[in-house]
Amino acid sequence: MNALVLWVAQGFGAGRIPFAPGTFGSLVGLLWFYILLRTGNFWLYLLGTFAGLALSVWLCGRAERILNQTDPGSIVLDEITAMPLCFIVWQGVPSFVLDPWQRDDWRVIAVLFVLFRIMDIAKPWPIRHSQKLPGGWGVTIDDALAAIYVAALSAVPLLWNA
Repeated sequence: MNALVLWVAQGFGAGRIPFAPGTFGSLVGLLWFYILLRTGNFWLYLLGTFAGLALSVWLCGRAERILNQTDPGSIVLDEITAMPLCFIVWQGVPSFVLDPWQRDDWRVIAVLFVLFRIMDIAKPWPIRHSQKLPGGWGVTIDDALAAIYVAALSAVPLLWNA
C-alpha cells in the first residue's frame, strides 16, 4: 500500500525525475485539467478539482510520513491537483463573455502554466507561510494558493474585455 501511495503522490513517477520535479508534476496537472475540461460541465470541473485537492491533502500527508520528510520535492500530487484551479475563472465565465473555443486555447494554457510555476517557486505572501500547516495541508495549500493567484491574474484580461 505504501508503494501505491508514493506512486500517486509522486505524480505517477513525474516527481522522481531528478530535475524540476514540480514542473513535470505541473505538466501532469495539465492532463488532469484536460480530463476535467472534457467533461464539458463546470460543476463536474469544480467537483473534480476539489476532490483532487482533498485527495492530495490526504495522500501527500501519508507520503510525507512514509518518506519521513517534510514536503519532499518528489511529492508533486499537489501541483497536479492545483493546476485546474489556475483555469477556474476561464471555465466559469458565461459563454456570452468568452467563446467556448477560447476556454482551451493553447496560448492561454501556456501563459497560465508559466504563471503557476512562477507563483509556486516565488511563493509570495501568504503562500510561503501556508507551508507551515501540518502534514498534507502544508504540502497542498501552498500550490492551491499559487493557483488562486494565477486565477485572479487570469481574470484581468476578461474584465478588461468585458
